[in-house]
Amino acid sequence: MKIAIDARWIFPEISGIGAYTRELIKQLSLIDKQNEYCLFFNDQAVMERTLNEIDINPNGQFSTILLPYGLFSIKNQLLLPRLLKKMRFDIYHTTNYMIPLSAFPANKSGHTSCVTTIHDVIPMIFPNHAPKSKKARFYPVYRKLMTEIGRRSDTIITDSKASAIDIIKHLQIPASKPNKVKHVYCGVSEMFKPPESRPDSPDNTKQILYVGRSDPYKNITTLIKAFEKIKSQCPSPVRLTIAGSTDERYPEPQKLASDLKIADSMKWTGYISDAELVSLYQNSSLLIHPSRYEGFGLQILEAMACGLPVICANKGSQPEVAGDAAIVLDPDDEAGIIDNALNILNNPAVAEEMQKKGYAQRTKFSWKKTAEQTLNIYKATCDKTEHLEF
Repeated sequence: MKIAIDARWIFPEISGIGAYTRELIKQLSLIDKQNEYCLFFNDQAVMERTLNEIDINPNGQFSTILLPYGLFSIKNQLLLPRLLKKMRFDIYHTTNYMIPLSAFPANKSGHTSCVTTIHDVIPMIFPNHAPKSKKARFYPVYRKLMTEIGRRSDTIITDSKASAIDIIKHLQIPASKPNKVKHVYCGVSEMFKPPESRPDSPDNTKQILYVGRSDPYKNITTLIKAFEKIKSQCPSPVRLTIAGSTDERYPEPQKLASDLKIADSMKWTGYISDAELVSLYQNSSLLIHPSRYEGFGLQILEAMACGLPVICANKGSQPEVAGDAAIVLDPDDEAGIIDNALNILNNPAVAEEMQKKGYAQRTKFSWKKTAEQTLNIYKATCDKTEHLEF
């Protein structure tokens, strides 16, 4: 097979989707020595950094194309179909939802099959998930676009069973195509591991960690209200670190922290590197992730891999990822978050038992397995699609 992977989802600042794309390419390069791959980039520096990070030297099996246009540009819709036609790829895989629509007419097979990873359809589940985002402000356009992508993709990959159910429902995937949507779990990088030793804080300060964005559906305000009570009831000093940036569109978390007079005990890190994120996990006492929905929830696995107890919500994919290794609660159960956090912070035996369960749960997920299942999807998609001449 001749496979094109759209790596333009790897941005200068690595996000969850960028990490997924990078790890998928890396593992495919390790397990597949037969098929030919071409990686699309539109940023020279990102391309060079990515090839270095995943230790790929472009050769006969892996090649790269630097496109002079972005994923959401008109040129992408007009010019990428011509490139796909010229290069005669068997598979085009975009690692997030956007595809060049005209390259893949609905209900018509061509030489190139389309595999689309859709991590979630949160805007369709929660129309007010992030009310000031472009997806919310132009929701009718987003809904129409996603429905068309659902129709035109030969196969859709998503990160969890929960997300697969929602994609089938909201993108109106017909019952006559039950195998069109495949769930393939993400993995966790080997860089996420426990520290060789955990140095004690001079004043026994406990650090609660949250990793992610500040969109309203992430439910940080509930975390902050719970933290205020945890801080007042815990015999040891407690801090809350939010690994991510503040969002000027949603100032409510910062205002709430100020109103509760706990801003001095909180910190937003802004964008941090992989190494800095690993260090945060390793030097924290507890991860709390009260999100109302996740297509997967990489931070849950990453925390467990680093030996961190986890409290997360029972929504979306989070119960699938957490298994029995985390405390899983309703995202609005503030009292439950407080009680369980205090129990973990004040009882080393409880934390140690959760660490052991977390390590065991982490071993169920690997990027190698993600790549193996994705490669099988490429083969099945290529086999079932009747390839016609252009």
